[in-house]
Amino acid sequence: MNNPRLQLRNVGQIVDADIEFGDLTVLVGPQATGKSIFLQFLRLLLDRGYVIDEMGTHGLVWNKDVGHFLDIYLGEGMRDVWRTGDNGSAIIHNGVPIELSTLIRKQKKKKESLFFIPAQRVLTLGRGWPRPFSDYGASDPFSVRDFSEKIRLLMETGWGRSEGGEIFPQTRRLKNELRKILDQTVFHGFGLRVDTYGSQKRLVLKAKGSDSTLPFMVWSAGQREFVPLLMGFYWLLPPTKVSRRQDVEWVVIEEPEAGLHPNAISAVLLLILDLLSRGYRVCLSTHSPHVLDVVWALKVIREHQAPSIKILELFNARKTDPMKEMADAVIGKIARVYYFDQKTGRTHDISGLDPGSKEASEAGWGGLSEFSGHVADVVAKVVNARG
Repeated sequence: MNNPRLQLRNVGQIVDADIEFGDLTVLVGPQATGKSIFLQFLRLLLDRGYVIDEMGTHGLVWNKDVGHFLDIYLGEGMRDVWRTGDNGSAIIHNGVPIELSTLIRKQKKKKESLFFIPAQRVLTLGRGWPRPFSDYGASDPFSVRDFSEKIRLLMETGWGRSEGGEIFPQTRRLKNELRKILDQTVFHGFGLRVDTYGSQKRLVLKAKGSDSTLPFMVWSAGQREFVPLLMGFYWLLPPTKVSRRQDVEWVVIEEPEAGLHPNAISAVLLLILDLLSRGYRVCLSTHSPHVLDVVWALKVIREHQAPSIKILELFNARKTDPMKEMADAVIGKIARVYYFDQKTGRTHDISGLDPGSKEASEAGWGGLSEFSGHVADVVAKVVNARG
């Protein structure tokens, strides 16, 4: 289906969330409006065979009980997001109602089709090394445990097998221009390496030409947030002639801007454009106006039939052949933006991103540009009064 659609009704804070997905779908709105719940239900719907099998593999039991399952899947205390009786909760996928009770039954295992990078990804690097699934407690959502376990296995069997192994930069990982931008905006000349402390492997930052290393807890907040995200991108962008993970069709990234300077957010958005260019369908949740600035610019560039090279100019990126190929692939992609309204519990399609819209949620881009506009109005009044 070209435009898959998911609707949730009366689930937690959500009264009615109706999302028709684009190639890139962005969810905005205040905290605690249901964005993460929506994305985790999307994952359960698309990957229920994988989710159920992984839970069973790690010894989690719910005995077909919906409330118990939600406490495990969404995190302890989340069973109450699902309601029964009048005005009960509902899942509607492409116009077809789906019973949650059928989603949580034992099913034939399927390969993962949606790769989920959670907002709490910084938790995955406890003591500077990815934590195993079993290291988490009942209060931790499945998405966090699963992401951490996946990254741990990748480190143990691949990048992190030997001491001194180089994690960033790697000549066969990411486009050369993207590596340079990440070095300038996130790592600032430091390399990411595997080290040992006692008998324990750990990730450290090491300056070029220096023997000293920086352990995880002295990294900047942005570096601690970004390194798990980088590992997720590494997994999705294999260093082979195959441009993507063939079984994975969807990528969800919660709050890709977390802890990052605007220049580093731009670098992450370039990586997200690389995902789009390779054919992944990408869903983001965000609290950053920077993200919507880029989505709006992409929309204008496409609608005005400007050359794709303008996409690279947005980021002041060098116009190398690989980067131009990426921009050519991205310019035809369709982006959708939805606002999760805290007052009504409903979603609004604000994909037009029209600052002149009569719809307040769209004019203020889901609240992300409202404060800037308010500041500008106050400053203008001060200036005019003085004149």
